[in-house]
Amino acid sequence: MQPALEGEPIADDIITAVSDYLDGALPPDRRAEVAGKVASDPEWKRAHDEISATRDALSGLQKARAPDQFDQEVTGTINRRSAGRFFGRRTLGDRVPFGVLLVIALVLLLGIAYVMRSSMTGSLKPAPKEDPSAVPHGSQSLIPKP
Repeated sequence: MQPALEGEPIADDIITAVSDYLDGALPPDRRAEVAGKVASDPEWKRAHDEISATRDALSGLQKARAPDQFDQEVTGTINRRSAGRFFGRRTLGDRVPFGVLLVIALVLLLGIAYVMRSSMTGSLKPAPKEDPSAVPHGSQSLIPKP
């Protein structure tokens, strides 16, 4: 295998092996093999030096955090610019938190339960008006006729 010139790209398998070597992700026998190749082969040494230099350059960068409301701002911007084509109209569930909807539903159910419980009939229908002179239905055949 001919050594690579300074401007030539390094083979992917060499880059992968050296990167795993620097990450400490290789088993001990493979790690010793890669260390030997880095020490003896100029292409492996160049890959090691380039990856190490890249890691050193990247380690100086600090992680940037997105602002707290970043996702809502991006969604709002896309919605405004696309005139709503990418996002449907916001539903009630999107505008009102779920907890608020749950509390309202529970209050309504408790109100209905109270009205039904306090009703004389156990329902929302009014009690039928009874005629004291009326004979109950079904008892007409039992009463003798004069």
